[in-house]
Amino acid sequence: MTVAGMNGPHVVLLATGGTIASRAPETGGGAVASDAGDQVLMSLGVPSPYPVRVVDVFRKGSYLLTVDDMIAVCVRIKDALADPLVLGVVVTHGTDTMEETSYLVDLTHDDPRPVVFTGAQRAADSPDPDGPGNLARAVAVAGAPEARGAGVLIVFAGEVFPAGGVRKSQTTKPNAFANPDFGSAGSVSAAGEVRMGRPPVRMEALTLPGPAAGSPRVDLVASYPGADATLLRAALGAGAAGIVLQGTGIGNANPLLCAGISEATRAGIVVVTSTRVDAGPVVPVYGAGGGADLRSAGAIPSGLLRPSQALVLLSLLLRIGTSGTRIAEVFALRGGSRLLPAGPGAT
Repeated sequence: MTVAGMNGPHVVLLATGGTIASRAPETGGGAVASDAGDQVLMSLGVPSPYPVRVVDVFRKGSYLLTVDDMIAVCVRIKDALADPLVLGVVVTHGTDTMEETSYLVDLTHDDPRPVVFTGAQRAADSPDPDGPGNLARAVAVAGAPEARGAGVLIVFAGEVFPAGGVRKSQTTKPNAFANPDFGSAGSVSAAGEVRMGRPPVRMEALTLPGPAAGSPRVDLVASYPGADATLLRAALGAGAAGIVLQGTGIGNANPLLCAGISEATRAGIVVVTSTRVDAGPVVPVYGAGGGADLRSAGAIPSGLLRPSQALVLLSLLLRIGTSGTRIAEVFALRGGSRLLPAGPGAT
């Protein structure tokens, strides 16, 4: 059920749009986010596992979101958790940038109650929408005692993933997400039975910037065969305060990009090196413009963070006025291999 105020334990649903709220216009054209949160909740067609209070944040496809929009979601989550009767929070969100928003929330989340992101791969008006099933499972996880202390999670197709390290791995299939380095955090059945594994490693929350923090520009620049520093210099010319380099392999580029990055870091621009490879850490090994030379040029390795989440972390750190030295320390900590799940026999 959904009501304006509740006198007992409940889950808060923050609706932001996405495919789970999308329908094709009667006049024709592509699907757009159009359903309000109450409509999304009513799509369940069965009683919710817990009482639900709905809050509409905005109604957008997540491919349209800005960092400021993502910060607004963080603020609404903190507002919801100010109520001690709230068991947890569900955020319905488009899948395109769910990995970014959920990670920003994870970086700034300082409450033991879970925040659960979910959405859909098929629109609300499709013959067989997957949103209602995902939402029912997400509400079950948000209210479950087993999920307390697990931080920020993504629930999709019955799988529960930690937000850190998650990425969209399928464009259309129902099992939209994967977390190659950190794995699954648990599962939830269609009947709402929640099973959680070992909780993700939790770190001290970072500061959530206020409206006066400004919006430092952070751009993503890719290395590829034949790349030079043209796009890098264009980003710097546009005022970028930070750059995330999407390297190849274990975080490599070439001499032209490396020279441009050296110029950028000498000018005080923060550069972080990530990789286009699906799993494994960024490791500075190679010369001739490779990762070892990039590190010598002042670039910070992202560790296990892929470009999407490295960009979110760098944007947040720049907004809260973090020094370059401290930014390197934070990336070493939050992208470090010590966060990986322990193997068999580990202590």
